[in-house]
Amino acid sequence: MEPQFKIDLATVLGAASPTIIELGCGGRKTRGRIGVDRVDLPTVDIVTDIENGLPFLPNRSVDEIHCRSVLEHIENFEFLFTEMIRVLKDDGRAHIFVPHFSNPYYYSDYTHKRPFGLYTFYYFTDQERQPRRKVPSFYTDVRIEILSLKLKFRSPVRLFHYPRKLLGALVNLHPALQEFYEAGLCYLAPCDGIEVILRPDRSRR
Repeated sequence: MEPQFKIDLATVLGAASPTIIELGCGGRKTRGRIGVDRVDLPTVDIVTDIENGLPFLPNRSVDEIHCRSVLEHIENFEFLFTEMIRVLKDDGRAHIFVPHFSNPYYYSDYTHKRPFGLYTFYYFTDQERQPRRKVPSFYTDVRIEILSLKLKFRSPVRLFHYPRKLLGALVNLHPALQEFYEAGLCYLAPCDGIEVILRPDRSRR
């Protein structure tokens, strides 16, 4: 589908204020952000299918990208993620939330294409930037720097809310504890999702 613009994108990109994109904003959008979604809702500023990437955004033109519970719906995750890194400025940030593979609710949604794990985003980093367990870094040329990565715990049952919050605080104290949790404990006390903040790593280009 061809993008439909409800804003003057060139004017927005040329403004002095930061350019902040909210991918898959749906019916809710934080004020001051450019909402992007394939469904034409009042909150959406650019109606487009992000499976086709972000060709309407120039290289290094965006200060922040926010996407919450979006990337699990994408068929070609690597392509869209590459596009996100392409449009971010060198000091830009991407704020991402995705479901963890142990989340039982993930499998209820037939539109979900993939879950995520602790190391998914580390495949886009060089091995010296990875925690103790190393994963291949040769699948893609896209490079990122992970600024923060936390496993998030919550529960729809009020009784379990604070115990799970306490578990999250403990698990996120150190990457080694995150690894220990994911190696086996995650099926006893499932994780809701992964919250990651990252930026492009163009130091080797």
